[in-house]
Amino acid sequence: MISFRVVKTFPRPGKRGAAPFRLEVEHELADGAFLGVCGSSGCGKSTLLRCLAGLEKPDEGFIADGGETWFDRRRNIFLPPQKRCVGFVFQDYALFPNLTVLGNVLYAARSREKAMELLSLARLLDQADYFPHELSGGQKQRTALARALAREPDLLLLDEPLSALDEDLRCELGEEIRRIQKETGIAAVLVSHSASELERLCDETIRLGGSGPLSLAEARTPLGTAVTA
Repeated sequence: MISFRVVKTFPRPGKRGAAPFRLEVEHELADGAFLGVCGSSGCGKSTLLRCLAGLEKPDEGFIADGGETWFDRRRNIFLPPQKRCVGFVFQDYALFPNLTVLGNVLYAARSREKAMELLSLARLLDQADYFPHELSGGQKQRTALARALAREPDLLLLDEPLSALDEDLRCELGEEIRRIQKETGIAAVLVSHSASELERLCDETIRLGGSGPLSLAEARTPLGTAVTA
């Protein structure tokens, strides 16, 4: 189980002189669960993922993976990203352009056998020797997903990985992500602006507010319900 309480204050994007925004989220994510995160632009969705991954440090709170503490402000614990069992799929995929599909996955995999297993799972065996510029948007997305899974993470973080795709491909690859997540049994957090996408793919969803902190009860309001702070 991944449990966390993340509190972080940061400037409001595009609003010079405005009061800082305070992100405050608390949640417990069971093994194999798929959590969706939604909310208006600038409300801290990507910041939450970056805090969970160790790419940013919260101001307060804790993050724990079962019995292992990744972050605890009171105990002055902060594990860097490489020491957290996390896989991250970025919005732009962040593939290495000079490496093939197999090379990108091997970068994170413990063995070639594991990398080939993941390419099979992601249906990329025929593209193993392709470079990123030779791939379609969907193939790039699946390569990034396979690379993230190659770390054998306890937590998979997905930061709007489908936003650049057309609607038909977005639906198709959303189902692919869900299929792979179910088969691997890894807990996952998906950030998306699409309420229908979150409702279709996720077991539960939390909503972050756009103008101030939300209590946990407010953050868990049903999809489609407006929340103001």
